[in-house]
Amino acid sequence: MNPRKRAKLKESITGYLFVAPNLLVFLVFIAFPMIAAVYLSFTEWNFLSGFSGIKWIGLANFKALKTDPRFSYAIKNTFIYAVTIVPISLGLSMWLAYVLNGDLYAKKFLRFFFFIPYISSQVALAAVFKFLFRDDGLLNTFLVNTLHIMKSYPDWLNNDSLNKIPIITLAIWTGIGYQLIIYMAALQGVPNELYEVAEIEGVSSFQRFIYITFPLITPTTFYLMIVRTIAVFKIFSSINIMTLGTSYASNTSMVMEIYRNSFVHYKFGYASAESLVLLLLVLTITFLNFFLQKKWVHY
Repeated sequence: MNPRKRAKLKESITGYLFVAPNLLVFLVFIAFPMIAAVYLSFTEWNFLSGFSGIKWIGLANFKALKTDPRFSYAIKNTFIYAVTIVPISLGLSMWLAYVLNGDLYAKKFLRFFFFIPYISSQVALAAVFKFLFRDDGLLNTFLVNTLHIMKSYPDWLNNDSLNKIPIITLAIWTGIGYQLIIYMAALQGVPNELYEVAEIEGVSSFQRFIYITFPLITPTTFYLMIVRTIAVFKIFSSINIMTLGTSYASNTSMVMEIYRNSFVHYKFGYASAESLVLLLLVLTITFLNFFLQKKWVHY
């Protein structure tokens, strides 16, 4: 064999060997489960019956989803989580990054303080929030006994009109850390010359933020909006811990319903159909965001 071809072949083999571990993980834990889920969504299968118990039923699972009130609640709740958590967490993160990027005392400690929840155990944080929001928890004690805002203890975890609040609050708090770091990196990329010219022209700090800072960090906002929306659509651990796996219809999520139908009721075919609907919703929202970003993202 030609020495040049031999060297090229050796280089290709070496490259494939380096890629092989990641490719194997992708095939085993991502590609194969996705293909299996698509197939199982058209079947009826109880996991305990083994592979021989798989029964092809066509579109029956998807037809059943149309009349499933709990899954309808799950879709509605997931959208409520998305439209509350994403804008509030992004807005807070942007504002905190703008403040912490300036000349502020102990800003390194504050950055660390806000980042800690992101790298902490979500299960542990959910347990802490469950303690804070319970009937005799710190929040109710503070609101009723200290501030005297309320006469009785609100039932945050069981009341249908209140039980989303602890979940939304936890998701916002834990998501700020990562978004804060990304926003601070984006703010440091804004040219100082623009601020200097604006200051000479007598532009206020608020106007500088609206007309200079915000437009220049819209690509970062767009990225974080996509990432955060996908994360919210996968919300599970906080609901599962706060409700001990028995979520109400008023605060359940799509992933919670997928978990309940698969690992509690062993309806893997039905749960696969739900997961496919979730995938299609996430893809639709992502493509819609990519289409609309041309109208407000400045590159």
